[in-house]
Amino acid sequence: MDAQGRHFSVSHFLRQNQNRIFENNRAWVEAKLEEDPTFFERLSAGQEPDYLYIGCSDSRVPANEIMGLEAGEVFVHRNIANLVPNTDLNVMSVIEYAVLHLKVKHIIVCGHYNCGGVQAALSHSDMGLLNPWLRNIRDVYRLNEKELDEIEDAEQKWKRLVELNVLEQCKNVIKTAAVQQSYTKNEFPIVHGWVFDLRDGLLKDLKLDFEEALKDIKKIYDLEVGPH
Repeated sequence: MDAQGRHFSVSHFLRQNQNRIFENNRAWVEAKLEEDPTFFERLSAGQEPDYLYIGCSDSRVPANEIMGLEAGEVFVHRNIANLVPNTDLNVMSVIEYAVLHLKVKHIIVCGHYNCGGVQAALSHSDMGLLNPWLRNIRDVYRLNEKELDEIEDAEQKWKRLVELNVLEQCKNVIKTAAVQQSYTKNEFPIVHGWVFDLRDGLLKDLKLDFEEALKDIKKIYDLEVGPH
């Protein structure tokens, strides 16, 4: 087949992919209306989610579905390896909006085993533009170097770094003024660290002791009192 023919074939395939999405959308609308004729009326009235979910961008980990929640029940932010760097205005803005305006009761940082971002951070390769992003994960390794270096099995080391990364990002959430001040005033939100296992679909609670973590963090990062 010549180049023009191949181009037509690829373009046709891409159009079919897009059309399938719109067909799925119409089928989803029909199913929702059959289940609840007022679903979209309620959806358009506004959102009052109890949960902020900060997860990985990995296409295999759909936030709402793994939590068994419907549209409108969870506010979602996703990026590579579920990071919460204080220099990232995107995630910082999401946390502030979720806490101060949506009044979420829970903030969940959810990683997943077999995370490509964590695996890349374990390598010694130059990843180009990803280098400064992955450095956040390498910093987690540095903070837990003794524990991780004692794990000889590469897959187990990978899994443990996934967990440690989640716990460190939970601490980054707790360091924010919005979370500290809201918890002092309202006793929420609570921060949780979870990991999703792609092999069985189950969520693992890393059992972060939120109150203890908050107390430890406030020794240095105390932002409880707002600006005057």
